[in-house]
Amino acid sequence: MVAKTFQGLEGVLADELRALGAGDVTEGRRMVSFTGDKEMMYRANFCCHTALRILKPFFKFRSTDADDLYEQVKGYDWSQIMDVKTTFAIDATTFGEEFSHSRFVTYRVKDAIADYFMEREQKRPSIRITNPEMRLDVHINGNEVTLSLDSSGEPLYKRGWRVAQTDAPINEVLAAGIIRLSGWDGQTDLIDPMCGSGTFLVEAALIAQNINPGIFRKEYAFQHWKDYDEELFSNIYNDDSNEREFAHKIYGYDIAHQAIAIAKANAKSAGMSKVIELQQRDIADWTEAPVAGGTIITNPPYGERLKIADVETLYTTIGNRLKNVFKGFNVWVIGYSQEHFDFIGLKPSVHYPLYNGSLECELREYVIFDGTYNDLRSRGEDIKNDDFRASDRSNIRRDFHEMRDDRPDGERREFRPRREFRPDGERREFRPDGERREFRPRRDDRRADGGERREFRPRRDDHRADGDDRREFRPRRAHDRFESFGQGPRLGADKEVPIIHGRRKSWKRRDLDEPTTPDNQE
Repeated sequence: MVAKTFQGLEGVLADELRALGAGDVTEGRRMVSFTGDKEMMYRANFCCHTALRILKPFFKFRSTDADDLYEQVKGYDWSQIMDVKTTFAIDATTFGEEFSHSRFVTYRVKDAIADYFMEREQKRPSIRITNPEMRLDVHINGNEVTLSLDSSGEPLYKRGWRVAQTDAPINEVLAAGIIRLSGWDGQTDLIDPMCGSGTFLVEAALIAQNINPGIFRKEYAFQHWKDYDEELFSNIYNDDSNEREFAHKIYGYDIAHQAIAIAKANAKSAGMSKVIELQQRDIADWTEAPVAGGTIITNPPYGERLKIADVETLYTTIGNRLKNVFKGFNVWVIGYSQEHFDFIGLKPSVHYPLYNGSLECELREYVIFDGTYNDLRSRGEDIKNDDFRASDRSNIRRDFHEMRDDRPDGERREFRPRREFRPDGERREFRPDGERREFRPRRDDRRADGGERREFRPRRDDHRADGDDRREFRPRRAHDRFESFGQGPRLGADKEVPIIHGRRKSWKRRDLDEPTTPDNQE
């Protein structure tokens, strides 16, 4: 089977599947493959906090073009898994040159299934976009085609506890993954000073009490399958033997009164009002922490989907409050812009690249303590929390080059480090006073030895070599630009060159040995 997730959460999901008893757990990009029986498939849907879908592959083959894809799909015995009365939907993901349009693949697979039943029963099954009885997943990588049954139906981040939401809420699966990445397990208090609709709060409450996220969900796709075992799933659903008591508190705050009201409604819907405390408060008004120590996890607005008046003031205030109020806390902040992190003004001990929707973000940990880093080292203490060392969490760490999206042809993009990191991985020193770097003139402005400015040298197509009279104007043909660099003859007559017509930027291609005519002279 295959469990889908967000980029950066593959290691966390793999840990969850191993804890459930899955076999052959293997991490991929945005997915984890594993083996198991029917009970394992039910548990993966019901128990995993960081899975988006659970797929069950049932038909794999190679295909070279759309017609061959149609014939092979049509040749499969679809009566084994559905009938003419079954409503279905198709999700397609394609990588490669031959199958470059996922929607076209969806149409061809749909036609093949419909024609299969039309030839045998003179009826077609119906397509239903919302709440279909069966959802098929088509994955094509090059010429390798995999058809899978989606056992989840609606994505698993739709838990069922959310009754309302604010603008730009964080996804439930991403929130649970961030909590797992932080290492928080309910042994300390947790605070979200900008909680919004309370996603972090509810997901943390579920994790702290080891409550399965599927407890609120009404339906799964596998419940419509022919081999659905109602008694088996009922036993899984009603098993609360692994739940535990939570001896601490989860605190949520927000500047907006409406956000607090929505968070309270969501906490009540999830049955977590006893462990979640909510209060309207601006982060700038904090003078003391509600508890002596613990963990802070928050998702400040980025200014992208949720507009804010003064980004610099907000993030500077976050940094000041963390340094002055929350000493002794481990703070985890997910952000979008390096500039925003610079405004916070703290040095992170751990960072993970993540995607929040389509935004390439980063999750950073700040360990808040008195004094400086050098003072901490001189006392023999480690900056990083022992639970979060990179060596201990290697299965969930991801380098930036592993987090890039694939090119359409499946080729990995070249790694390009972000500005805040040197090529060797060393972080640039942060300048809190905002002092500009010393001006370094460009190479073409000064000599190599740093002496005086170079003497002006006119372009050779404007003056003679001796600097006297201007050359006589000679209009160029389309390929003279190559000959002026001494490359024209070496290109060969079989090469093609782009020809630009005036300022219209319309392109055509012409062989170099093609005779010049009034049509192509320009």
